[in-house]
Amino acid sequence: MRFEKLSNDKIRIILNLQDLEDNDIDYQSFMSNSSDSQKLFMEILDEAEEQIGFITKDYKLMIEALATIDGDFIITVTRSLPDLDFASNYNYKKRTIRAKRKSQKITKDAIIYSFDTFDDVCDFVLLLKNLNIPGLITFTKDFSLYTYKNNYYLIMENINKDFSGIKSFLCALTEFGKSVNNSNLFKNKLTEYGELLVKNNFYKTLSKSLK
Repeated sequence: MRFEKLSNDKIRIILNLQDLEDNDIDYQSFMSNSSDSQKLFMEILDEAEEQIGFITKDYKLMIEALATIDGDFIITVTRSLPDLDFASNYNYKKRTIRAKRKSQKITKDAIIYSFDTFDDVCDFVLLLKNLNIPGLITFTKDFSLYTYKNNYYLIMENINKDFSGIKSFLCALTEFGKSVNNSNLFKNKLTEYGELLVKNNFYKTLSKSLK
C-alpha cells in the first residue's frame, strides 16, 4: 500500500491484490462497495492520517476507485469541508463517503497472468462460460496460452478497454490467476522458451473442449 499527496485536499492510494488478501477481502467484494470494503476504506484513511497527515474527520469525502487489469487499485480521495450551516446545526463527526467507480484503464502493450495448474485455467474458462459475457470471443481473440516451468501463462494483447464485460472478465481472472510483472519482457521469454498451447482465440478454443 502506498500513499501519494497530490494537494492539500487530495491524495492517491495504491493497493494491490496482496493488500486485499491481507484483509480477507476478494476483488469482487472490494469493487462492489461491500461493508467489508467500506471498513477497509476507513482503516486506509486512518493510516493515511498517520503516515502523511491527511486528516478526514469532519470532512466530506469523494472517493474514486480505479481498477487496472494487472491487479492494482488506484484510489483518489478528495476532501472538502461540509456546509457551514449544516455543521453548526449538527454534531458532524462521521466521515461522509461518496464513492465513484471508474472503468478499467489498460495501458500496457501486453498483459500476462499466471496460473499454477492447468485445472486453474480450465476452471477460469468454465467460470467465463457460466457468466455468459456477450462478445467475449471477440474480446479474447488475441489471447494466447503458454506453459513454462510447470506453470501456465495467459498473454493478453490488443485489449479493448471499452469492452462492456471487462469488469466481469477481470473478476473471474483474478479468482484463478496472478498478474505477472514486466509483462512485455516476460512475453519474450515465454515465446522463446515456453510451449505454446493455444495460439490466439484462447477462450473460443478452450470453451469448446470444456463442458
